[in-house]
Amino acid sequence: MLPPRQSKPALPGNLAFHASDLLSFTRLPMSNTFYITTPIYYVNDVPHIGHAYTTIAADVVARYRRLKGDDVFFLTGLDEHGQKVQQAAEKAGIDPKSYCDRLAPQFQNLWRRLNISNSAFIRTTDPQHKAYVQNTLQALFDKGLIYRADYVGWYCTFDERFWTEKDVVEGLCPDCKRPVERLRESNYLFRMGQYQERLIQYIEQHETFIRPESRRNEVLGFLKNNQLGDLSISRPKSRLAWGIELPFDRNYVTYVWFDALVNYISGPDYLLPTPSLPRYWPVSVHLLGKDILTTHAVYWSTMLMALELPLPQTIFAHGWWTVNGEKMSKSRGNVVDPYTMVDEFGADAFRYFLLREVPFGKDGDFSGDALISRVNSDLANGLGNLLSRTMTMLERFTDGKIPERGTTQYERLEETIKGEAESKLLTLDQLFTSLHLKENLESIWLIISLCDQLIDEAQPWNLAKKPEARPKLHNVLSTLAKALRALCIFTYPYMPIAAEEINKQLGFSMDFSQPLLANGFLWDDLRPGTIVRKGAPLFPRVDTVTATQGAKSVTHEQPPSSSASAAAAPPAQITIEDFQKIQLKTAKVLSAERVPRSEKLIKLQVDLGGEQRQVVAGIGKKYTPEELIGRTVVIVANLKPAKLMGVESQGMVLAAGDADMLEVLFLQHDVPPGTKVK
Repeated sequence: MLPPRQSKPALPGNLAFHASDLLSFTRLPMSNTFYITTPIYYVNDVPHIGHAYTTIAADVVARYRRLKGDDVFFLTGLDEHGQKVQQAAEKAGIDPKSYCDRLAPQFQNLWRRLNISNSAFIRTTDPQHKAYVQNTLQALFDKGLIYRADYVGWYCTFDERFWTEKDVVEGLCPDCKRPVERLRESNYLFRMGQYQERLIQYIEQHETFIRPESRRNEVLGFLKNNQLGDLSISRPKSRLAWGIELPFDRNYVTYVWFDALVNYISGPDYLLPTPSLPRYWPVSVHLLGKDILTTHAVYWSTMLMALELPLPQTIFAHGWWTVNGEKMSKSRGNVVDPYTMVDEFGADAFRYFLLREVPFGKDGDFSGDALISRVNSDLANGLGNLLSRTMTMLERFTDGKIPERGTTQYERLEETIKGEAESKLLTLDQLFTSLHLKENLESIWLIISLCDQLIDEAQPWNLAKKPEARPKLHNVLSTLAKALRALCIFTYPYMPIAAEEINKQLGFSMDFSQPLLANGFLWDDLRPGTIVRKGAPLFPRVDTVTATQGAKSVTHEQPPSSSASAAAAPPAQITIEDFQKIQLKTAKVLSAERVPRSEKLIKLQVDLGGEQRQVVAGIGKKYTPEELIGRTVVIVANLKPAKLMGVESQGMVLAAGDADMLEVLFLQHDVPPGTKVK
């Protein structure tokens, strides 16, 4: 529903049309343009998990929309004006712009590390944005919607926001619980109050305008139970110099929130080669944290009404993250550093955890143990193990090629997998549209579970022993390859690196920059005879970790070293039951390479019969990697994974020796990988 037309102001920025022309550029419902935003993050400190969470979620949605064939504009950036920035710069002993220039790369570099595919990055210190804000202010001033008056209120420096008497409880800001101060000063105000009833009606008539439902009810309750006053949109330069100067009074700068919110219309108009606001507006989805819902749902909505611009289609406010049940804060030392998470677990694993752990929109609790559990159960044992097992069987049983089906008829479980993959496109679309990102991942993982069930029931390694069972073997392996192709596409928005690796190993040659889902998903769009090339494990298991300072940093537990006293002690006797707990299996060495910065360690990729493992062995002084490839060794298969020189080892190679390794235990005859050693 468009707001009624008013008089003809000059719209801000580079726009060549007026408010009365809006109907000519408003996107039609069937348009394939999709505009998604994060808030622009306040640059008074380094990025944290909250910044990463919103941006990753926006990236996932943007990537999916591109796969669907939409023309996507994804905007993120930084809010660089205001009192907190000015104070932080003074504390650092530099001017505010230099302070912002110092911090901005930390956000931009993190987005690269997290594989964020934003279309543009806006900074409110950009000259074009500043001019756009001033033109917006002038347009509203010319319409009589901005006026000067004395203003008295309780001011919170941290939030840079005035509160009324009834908002403040015991002298504290209702948002951040910090002390407020009473200020009386002359300021410019935006006539926000006159849009109160109109905004209530709009929210009631548009169910998906504010989401989730609890947030919609929260905003409606606020608007219906409180008198919406006018908004102070200026600060005197005598109190705050770091901001965008009002075009109609040089003694004032604009309120930081007015400046920041305008980025959503200035961004597409100057950050692209040609002004593109008519192409993308209104925004499809504003993603933001619940703490800034009022500024977007009320301040921004009334500003847009005043500018006669259509309101965003959806404003979605997600929850907060705590750490081990506690609120994150520097004083507690429990702020989760996204850089550390990427270094320790990889971008894909971190992205997956944040969106899989809690329903998007609700609060979540972060812990190192929960992250490791997700990586090991869902990624290493789930998607990663399925890829590894399938690749091993294709290499062993079909000469490293995707086979042609022996028959066109699918058996029960194969038919179920095929049906799940083919119907998933509709499910994906519904869940992405509703931003049920956790539920979406759960539905995708159902395919992995079904594939594991197919392997367990069909037992391809036994089918390979029977010539008459070759057609069935080919059917099973063809189904698994097609399922992995589907998983590759469906998981790409969440885990683009893993998807590209699956794509590479299975020889699919899919280009994810193209709209692969624009014409639906085709199960049989896979060419038999495609050569596969098995690579490193997709998600190596993570060994035991210790989260320090509330998961601020995560360190791997190193295997204990032997001491001289321990070596001198007599060996403890064990029972036959103790010995039977050890699983010794044969393993064929597929590849070998030295571990950097180590004379002794060699990293082996071994075939354990139906799965591939990575084992690090201290045999580098005796053997070269080339001597080991193709040999069959014996490994302890159920040894707890550990990291050696930062490289994970998923087993131990048996060798003779004491202080120095003398000889690896090689098998002299051809024994299938995975055979038990008794």
